[in-house]
Amino acid sequence: MTQMTLNVNGSPHSLELAPDMPLLYALRNHLGLNGAKYGCGLGQCGACTVLVDDQPVFSCLTPCTGLEGKAIRTVESLGTAERPGPLQKAFIETQAAQCGYCIAGMLMRAQALLEHTPHPDEDTIREHMASNLCRCGTHLRIVEAISRVARQDRSAV
Repeated sequence: MTQMTLNVNGSPHSLELAPDMPLLYALRNHLGLNGAKYGCGLGQCGACTVLVDDQPVFSCLTPCTGLEGKAIRTVESLGTAERPGPLQKAFIETQAAQCGYCIAGMLMRAQALLEHTPHPDEDTIREHMASNLCRCGTHLRIVEAISRVARQDRSAV
């Protein structure tokens, strides 16, 4: 076990972790952040997607070693049930979730896209989101939700 400090959602957390522990387990088991889900454990579904230094990563494959000093963001950073962020609100309005299992990962990958490309076209959205899967088949609604936010003027947000 190694003592390390992870910066998660803007707060430092000093944790005793196995260096090769996947970030997903540190988030869920040590910090109680259960938004990111264990899906496949192989980086093929995207349910565990979080942002590390503003880049989407599969937290099931990302070891905690090397994450000190990096900014880690989870779906919990986007808003709350009482005050959802713009992307969360769009997902709700378009009914983009059915079972909801993939949604945290979808939201984080979409957040990364919108931060780097504020007004992507539909092809760009589809290409960027391709590595995250929705087994319920709500991809069209997910694309619509992201498109809604991309069309908004967020300069006042």
